[in-house]
Amino acid sequence: MTALEPADQPFTVPFVERTDMRYEAKERGYASAVMPLGPNANHVDVMYMGAFTVLAEGTAATPGVSIIDPAVHFPIITSIAVDFHRMAASDVTAQFRLSEEQIADIQADLKRKGSAGYLAEVPMLDDQGTLVATGKVAVKLLSHKWDG
Repeated sequence: MTALEPADQPFTVPFVERTDMRYEAKERGYASAVMPLGPNANHVDVMYMGAFTVLAEGTAATPGVSIIDPAVHFPIITSIAVDFHRMAASDVTAQFRLSEEQIADIQADLKRKGSAGYLAEVPMLDDQGTLVATGKVAVKLLSHKWDG
């Protein structure tokens, strides 16, 4: 799968597309993504901090996007933090899954009040499987008619 194909991803961000991040899997409530080192290396040839942030955001938001109708709801990120554990001199992978219970709660909130949110903790691994960073992302799903 290529980086954030518009037909595959209803909410595209050109900045994210420029990172060449790609999804290995996108299913109901689940996403697995890869951030390539090549275009995202910093001045010492390790992953640039901003690339970790983009990877955490995309991996966290995509499971929520997969359970909504984009004609009715849209996602926003209300908070993001990345804890760095070690440098990554390779591509970095991440994955996040919403449980069926979380999906049911989110859909109930969307129906009842037009908004729902969840907190995603996204581990990011280098090509050796070493934990290099952890993203903590607060995702909000809102109705286009939401009045706040």
